[in-house]
Amino acid sequence: MATAEQIKSLLLSHYKNDSDRFTSIALQVAAHEARKGHMSIAKEIKALIDKAKTDGFKVIKINPNLEDLVLVYYPEIGLENLVLSEEIRNKLLRIIREYDQREKITKFGLNIRRKVLLSGLPGTGKTATASSIAAELKLPLYVVMMDKLMTKYMGETSAKLRQVFDMMVSNRGIYLFDEFDALGASRGRDNEIGEMRRILNSFLQLIEQDQSESLILCATNHIKILDSALFRRFDDIINYKLPDQKIIKELIQIKLFKYLDNFSLDPIVEIADGLSHAEITNACNDALKEIILSNKSKVSEELLTTMIKERKMNFFNQ
Repeated sequence: MATAEQIKSLLLSHYKNDSDRFTSIALQVAAHEARKGHMSIAKEIKALIDKAKTDGFKVIKINPNLEDLVLVYYPEIGLENLVLSEEIRNKLLRIIREYDQREKITKFGLNIRRKVLLSGLPGTGKTATASSIAAELKLPLYVVMMDKLMTKYMGETSAKLRQVFDMMVSNRGIYLFDEFDALGASRGRDNEIGEMRRILNSFLQLIEQDQSESLILCATNHIKILDSALFRRFDDIINYKLPDQKIIKELIQIKLFKYLDNFSLDPIVEIADGLSHAEITNACNDALKEIILSNKSKVSEELLTTMIKERKMNFFNQ
């Protein structure tokens, strides 16, 4: 096994985005294992390093000016764990399929669906969608923190936006502009200010000019307040709704399939009607935590009903 110092050095080089140092230490670990007679492990480590080089893998570097503005994730859970309507699932599969075969499409002078607006109430699956697409395409997910962009860098926001779009060229990935209405609100709203209008105009120009190979996803809870000029800049608009009773039942079954006692879910599904995907998932998690703490093996109808009712009370009292 790697020494404690080697592990610390690996972590340090990773967090400093020093790919050369990371590779050097990894090779040292391989040599260390070989000296101890662990030839199989040493060969595996070297094979991983060689594969990373041939695949063009590198430690992702973010512009230091954007480190607190753009968060990077490496999702591993794909669409199979998302409970969505057939319509939305088909749209997402189409985006993934087009991206996977983008060279075939662009040869005919056509553009793939690469700029997508996700609209819907909180908790209906917009952020989870971005994460799942990243996992399906094996790309990093970059989340642009709109609240920091619009407050901390007021007056410099257009410049920071340009840096984000430049980053899309150098760092291919899925870029999620969450809470997008903070930037995309209509230029004709009564409470607008000149700076916000300039920022929106800047974004309109940047997204229209963007020719990177990254996917741009913008998520909003308030599509009605978005500026009308935005819509034609997107290749697709996906509208998320609260789950119907069929999806509610499927959500509960997937989350609690090993722990559900033998009872009908139909009455609980009716109670849960009107809750978001996230609230239903949270209610199931609450029930699981309760049986763990109570040393029980199954979630009873009474317990799940109680947790759903609590979530519904909280949801509608917001």
